[in-house]
Amino acid sequence: MWQPEPGWHPLPGAHGTSTLGVWRTVLGGRPVVVKRLVAPGTHDPAPLSDPRHFAYWRRAADVVTARIALGGPGLRAPSLTSVEEDEDGITLVQDWVEDAANTGLLCAHAMARFAGAELGAHRWLARDLLRDRMHRVERRGGWTTLARTTVADVADHLWRRRASLLDELDALPQVAQHGDPTPANLVGRVEDDVLAVDWGTVGHGPVGGDLGYHALTAREGFEPLLEAYLLGLPDGLATAEQVEHGARVTAVLTALNRAEWALARVAGGEGALAGKYRHPAVAPHLRSLQRQFPQIEALVGG
Repeated sequence: MWQPEPGWHPLPGAHGTSTLGVWRTVLGGRPVVVKRLVAPGTHDPAPLSDPRHFAYWRRAADVVTARIALGGPGLRAPSLTSVEEDEDGITLVQDWVEDAANTGLLCAHAMARFAGAELGAHRWLARDLLRDRMHRVERRGGWTTLARTTVADVADHLWRRRASLLDELDALPQVAQHGDPTPANLVGRVEDDVLAVDWGTVGHGPVGGDLGYHALTAREGFEPLLEAYLLGLPDGLATAEQVEHGARVTAVLTALNRAEWALARVAGGEGALAGKYRHPAVAPHLRSLQRQFPQIEALVGG
């Protein structure tokens, strides 16, 4: 069975359904990151083996093998990446990326440039990322915990509109997207491009989709991020209205999904639900949701 080498330093928050762990170490005199992906077993969820699903277990390795997204535009992957596969999984090795303190505006501009990238027709590129995530919430019963909060009416309205909102996203220009453009994944910089890590959800999605995801955790507000994205978008790819709608729907539905997930995890404990809003596992998601209130109002009124 595969095991990390003694002396490798584990990185926090790096475990997932298909990720055994991520470690920092030095190989050949160069600081690198080692990521171990675990092949799904017979009883694991089916989406892990679906090449089109966002949770497909080996996409990060397939990106390296196909050498897409490694050179931009806008977003680049770290160099010196290698892939070693065995019967139990895959080991990825890539250069350690130093934090360049990128601003959200720089990242938004880079994501827009990447939207014009040609990724090819690989069957393992992610599709319908937000739709798949909404289907997962549906299987869990919907936003039932949010129904016990002060946003219950708004959440109910948007939940009933979710199918039409997802159809509207499908009707937008479909562009290249990173899929998980959090500040933690957009850490480095080389020349005018951002060095991005964790390419496990790369694929195609509605124009503005990456911006909507990024807006949930970026320091900057929605409007300046939108302006920076529009400045980087290749001519003729989409209109400003299309970008804004794609970003808005993505940000709002994702913020509600995350708030529901966080609240549901603590709802079963003792005490009123409102008393758990400051729980450290809940508060960040609620603050993110609050920041999207102007975008929620725009959707509810639309």
